[in-house]
Amino acid sequence: MNIVKKMLLHKFTIIFALIALCIGGYYGWEEYTKPPLEAKYKFHTLELGDVTQSVSANGTLNPLVLVTVGTQVSGKVIKLYVDFNDRVEQGQILAELDPALLDAQAAQSAASVQSAEASLELAIANEKRSRELFSKEYISKQELDVSVQELKAARAALNLALAQSQKDRTNQGYTIVRSPVSGVVVDRQIDVGQTVAASLSAPVLFKIAQDLRQMQIDSNFAEADIGRIKVGQKVTFAVDAFPNNAFVGVVKQVRLNATTVSNVVTYDVVVTVENPDEILIPGMTAYVNVILAEKKNVLIVPNAALRYKPTMPPSKDAKPTTPKKEKKERGSATLFVFENGVPKPIKVSVGISDNRMSEIITDELKAGDKIIVEENKYSTATSATGGGSHPPMRPF
Repeated sequence: MNIVKKMLLHKFTIIFALIALCIGGYYGWEEYTKPPLEAKYKFHTLELGDVTQSVSANGTLNPLVLVTVGTQVSGKVIKLYVDFNDRVEQGQILAELDPALLDAQAAQSAASVQSAEASLELAIANEKRSRELFSKEYISKQELDVSVQELKAARAALNLALAQSQKDRTNQGYTIVRSPVSGVVVDRQIDVGQTVAASLSAPVLFKIAQDLRQMQIDSNFAEADIGRIKVGQKVTFAVDAFPNNAFVGVVKQVRLNATTVSNVVTYDVVVTVENPDEILIPGMTAYVNVILAEKKNVLIVPNAALRYKPTMPPSKDAKPTTPKKEKKERGSATLFVFENGVPKPIKVSVGISDNRMSEIITDELKAGDKIIVEENKYSTATSATGGGSHPPMRPF
């Protein structure tokens, strides 16, 4: 019986020893394979770089000077001398209207001038004769005054006929449409055979861009950004037609006339653009960035690092309290470095930002230092529950 007890005791001792050995081996393996505390965080190495602060908007490319060519007379288009994209010189003939009606009117006016000249000659002769008769007292003073008045009226009628004739000849010349400037025809709104009517307003025949090597962008900026935009600031922009090209310009004008659409207030900012190769075309959409400030070779950090706050698991004995909001100084932020196994806060001054990277000013950090950007998700989750640092197993 004692032998049986001894055998059972020996058997249980071996079982307990094996269990203890397994438990100790598991915890030893877990401690051995547990990643270091640094693995809980994602780091960023500080470096020197360039940062540019800008505001963005969309705009439309337009010629710097766009001349609208119309006509002061009505008529049918009988000839066209230019077409879209043609280069023209100042004074060059663009189109010709049918002059038949205006020629007839000019001829009628010329005939009226001849009639007025004949009437004037007769009035001069009558006035001269009346003076001779009055000197011999053959007619009264009243008859002489009538002759003088008829002479003046004849001269006025001649002047009126000459003015009408000049007007008709001028209108006759308007049937030849000429270019007022040198440039490129960007729009043609007439065809041969079409009748243009210049009754209340001059119809538009052509649109001529004076010089496509000089262009401008009419862009709309929100009222929140307009206060920081000044004349003379540098502008960079891109267009869909040339996605790999970077274009530059200069702010020429900030127009004070606001536009309100759906309660959104915008202001027109005019940007001048050099286009020596004439690859930019009127009407293109430009994605404009007005550069507000630039810094070269400064210490920069990702904006995510400025937003990072370490998560500390609460102790079991701690009572829940409402967190107090810390007063944050304007232009300052807190970065965290890993030191002695815990995140250490370092207060820095924040300069300009490009919405991705920001300039920082501090004497405690330098290029090459590592700062905490964020915590690994699985590490945060397991530390909060008191578990190990291993990633959670994927459920099947």
